[in-house]
Amino acid sequence: MPSLTRAVPEALPGAMRMDRYIAEELRLLSRSQIKARGLKARVNGRDAKASHPVKGGDVLELSWKEAEPENLIPEDIPLDILHEDERSIVVNKPQGMVAHPGAGNRRGTFANALYYRRLARGRAASCAGGAASREAFAGGAFDGGAFAGAGLRPGIVHRLDKDTSGVMIAAYDDEALAFLAGQFKSGKAGKKYVAIASGIPAERKGRIETFIARDPKNRKRFAVADRGRAALTFYAVLKTWQRHSLVLLRPRTGRTHQLRVHMRHIGHPIVGDPLYGFSDPLFPQASLMLHARSLAIALPGARARRPFGEGAPEGRGPEEGAFADCAFGEGPPEGRPPEGRLPEERLFKAPLPKRFGAMIRRLDGR
Repeated sequence: MPSLTRAVPEALPGAMRMDRYIAEELRLLSRSQIKARGLKARVNGRDAKASHPVKGGDVLELSWKEAEPENLIPEDIPLDILHEDERSIVVNKPQGMVAHPGAGNRRGTFANALYYRRLARGRAASCAGGAASREAFAGGAFDGGAFAGAGLRPGIVHRLDKDTSGVMIAAYDDEALAFLAGQFKSGKAGKKYVAIASGIPAERKGRIETFIARDPKNRKRFAVADRGRAALTFYAVLKTWQRHSLVLLRPRTGRTHQLRVHMRHIGHPIVGDPLYGFSDPLFPQASLMLHARSLAIALPGARARRPFGEGAPEGRGPEEGAFADCAFGEGPPEGRPPEGRLPEERLFKAPLPKRFGAMIRRLDGR
């Protein structure tokens, strides 16, 4: 049975129902899941109901039943793994891979691949137990039958759009999911993206702070609005050409399509963006030029901060080396205070994709 002990931050404004706090602040379980999965809670050492109000400084001890597996088909899909342990996995997601099954995308997703890996890891551990265990797993082709009752389900901590490539982290259990998701919620997870944009921003560095809401004229899009969800992005121009620029983006919030909406808002949409961009005469067939370059985050059970993936990827071209040092230094990014970093934090980097290298070489005239 998963469990979690967590102190409520002193900054919590006033008292809040515990079920609402778990759903909206911890993002651990939805309010319907709290009931369905038999949540048991103690507040400051005393048993408490889900309706109990919690306030800053309270210590919550939570436990709940494992989730039943979703209607998810495990698939042996190759992944570019940057790190993997018993509780989490960090990958370099390729462009074109959907994070989670949805309408029209039931297979071939990151979640399908994660489910297969979790089942395979469980199978390997069981088979290591002896002949009886090996026989029990013999013939298991990961078709969802023999393992459907195991309660194993990979946890998508955050999502990247289908056509955005780069660093993505996922959890193998509910506690790890809550631990990782909490860092995204609080802004302690440090995310950096690179993009090739149309045109050149007037300011070399800046911040874009708006509200974002669904576009009433096109339900597939989002737009800057007078009301909606607050969104904040910091940007820095790394390199410019005649009609394009290489931009470093640091989102402080995680709204759907946030970077794409914000770049359009300042008049410099990302090249190849089919929703928010416009036809680029130099690159009419370009795909979305947005890449999640790095992620700084503490892993479940981590003890000490260690950089990971710091070395230059094999075969790195000059188009990456020209800006890597100035773009991705170890100092805190704008808008993220030094004290926001966790002592256990690790840094994961995804090499610049080939599509970026090809476009940069063409813009350089090479």
